[in-house]
Amino acid sequence: MILEAAILYIKEGQALKFQENFGLAEPIIMSRKGYRSHELKKCLEKENQYLLLVRWDTLEDHETGFRKSPGYEDWKKLLHHFYEPFPEVLHYS
Repeated sequence: MILEAAILYIKEGQALKFQENFGLAEPIIMSRKGYRSHELKKCLEKENQYLLLVRWDTLEDHETGFRKSPGYEDWKKLLHHFYEPFPEVLHYS
């Protein structure tokens, strides 16, 4: 099992809309091969910061299976415009 972790910095005043769009994007990631579970946590100290944790069977399930899928384009359209700066995504075993 691989744990994907990303700290998401959301543009000022966009947190609620980001949360709404994340709800729309969840079925996209949940439908991918190798997906196990995910959590999105809102930071208590920093209003516009979130922690995204996604569990995958393998690194390839995330890097290739998800990021190279047609659904990833929809994911990007729903979420990527909220990030400032764009998050670093790391993987842990």
